[in-house]
Amino acid sequence: MQVVKPYRFMSKEDIENQAVEILKSVQAGRKRPLKGYAVAEAVADFLDIGIVWKSIPKDDVGQIAAMILPIQKEIVINQDIPSLKGGFGQSTIAHEIGHWILHIDRNAVGKFIERIDFNIDDIEIAVEPFLCRSVSTQKGIEWQAQYFAGCLLMPKFKLIEVQKGRNLTKWRHLYAMKDELGVTISNLTNRLQELGWIYIPKNSKQIYPGEA
Repeated sequence: MQVVKPYRFMSKEDIENQAVEILKSVQAGRKRPLKGYAVAEAVADFLDIGIVWKSIPKDDVGQIAAMILPIQKEIVINQDIPSLKGGFGQSTIAHEIGHWILHIDRNAVGKFIERIDFNIDDIEIAVEPFLCRSVSTQKGIEWQAQYFAGCLLMPKFKLIEVQKGRNLTKWRHLYAMKDELGVTISNLTNRLQELGWIYIPKNSKQIYPGEA
């Protein structure tokens, strides 16, 4: 029995809808609104997923930024990568949550846990960790998980709220927004460009209004 689903195409709209529905469910159980750097951890807590920071040794392929331990229901973040602190850490946790929601077969995980708890068949059950490299391919499941992370940390309704009174073509306004959202500036500019709100030519620092 496999705990990772076969790859399938998912539209941006489908991925965003799943992220927003989870945010709504998390917020429904809170008295105060979710803010900035607390979003990814709050979602993980709602999903009953543990967040663990510890060293993850390199393997034959290279450095591992994070991994999911499906049976333990844990996301492990590599504490030896300094860039994973702050906003990039939030993005990494949200990325792993994306994998958990979109790519992990949670029904299969539940059956594995049940067999372990009740010692069914008296066999040893091993499930490989789901690895996330420090450099992703931006294709397939990695792109889907990263797009989910952007929607989770920067949903459209939140972007509309934080951009009020600000000029999206001014870097100082974008930096103020990224601090409020608890993300990195690259997270924010990529998300805004995906939405068509701004356009930044390659190898340029000039920001132009988008088509949207």
